[in-house]
Amino acid sequence: MRAAKPLQGESTVTELRMEPFGAMPGGDRIDLYTLTNERGTTAAVTTYGARLVKFERNVNGTPLDIVLGYDCAEDYIADRAFMGAIVGRHANRIAGGRVTIAGRPYQLEQNTGSKKQNHIHGGTRGLHAHLWTAQPVDGGVSFTTVSPDGECGYPGNFEVRVTYRLTDDDALIISYRAVSDADTICNLTNHTYFNLDGAAADSVLDHTAEIFADEFTWADAEALPDGRILPVVGTPMDFTAPHRIGERIDADYDQLQMAGGYDHNWVLRGDIAPEPYSHLKKAARVTSKKSGLALSCYTTQIGMQFYTGNSLAKHPLIGKGGREIQRRSGFCLETQFFPNALANPHFPQPILQMNEVWEAETVYHLEDL
Repeated sequence: MRAAKPLQGESTVTELRMEPFGAMPGGDRIDLYTLTNERGTTAAVTTYGARLVKFERNVNGTPLDIVLGYDCAEDYIADRAFMGAIVGRHANRIAGGRVTIAGRPYQLEQNTGSKKQNHIHGGTRGLHAHLWTAQPVDGGVSFTTVSPDGECGYPGNFEVRVTYRLTDDDALIISYRAVSDADTICNLTNHTYFNLDGAAADSVLDHTAEIFADEFTWADAEALPDGRILPVVGTPMDFTAPHRIGERIDADYDQLQMAGGYDHNWVLRGDIAPEPYSHLKKAARVTSKKSGLALSCYTTQIGMQFYTGNSLAKHPLIGKGGREIQRRSGFCLETQFFPNALANPHFPQPILQMNEVWEAETVYHLEDL
């Protein structure tokens, strides 16, 4: 696995504030770090799961937080939707939780699927459930953790560092670095749910999305790709030109009917992102006429899972301000390796060899329409 060159974005963070946010069941303190740039835009990240808790910008003189989530750490601990979290060692799904690494089979924890037969997001003790160690850095905060050998079935002691930086042009840069003392799997992403009309808004169906991809990976009723890479043209998966998210989300199309909406991996074309992010490729751009905001996603990764929160109301979730989080009230732009790649050898493989350093970058750039 080749290491991607990190992007060094210019940052003008004028304030870094740390405050207690809650406690782990055993009593260890959970902290919240808030970055503020010279424009007054803020991004807040907690040490529990290195989760993005807030991304807030002034809109017409009023602060608008575009990230779904909760008011305290204890609610994040109870969360089952991976709100704002860094997920891994393997983001997304693996059929049967079965993998082969360096010729040796491993059985990962089975924690998803109609019969709990598959693996998702690193397991119940994945990175989203770790208490990370925070360290202020230039323009941001670095979070580090170690996933021990055997955790959720993965081999190797896996050391991770994720750094959040906020720039002067309201870009949130997420930099990843991982290394293991044994061959293992590495496919990390951020699982934030965004709503450009604010965390209290009920829907993202009137948002408009553009995805810089001509192909997607077909997935079955368990959301597992079977190896097919299909063209988006002529299907409701075609976001090569901007479309309203709700325009075709319930179309009579097998992919949407099985997933209950969009929850699929797009194969990124590799369009070059604008300066100063030209080290990266364009992944997506989502806009809202109501708020007048646009969110662009740039990345070093090869794929992106576009998820429209179809299962958010499956179990009642009480979010920020005591409001119930509604179905399809957030969208995720999860940059990643393709799901279920281990079962499809022609997909790029998320194998991290012993002592090899893996690095990646994803940028969420918030701007006016």
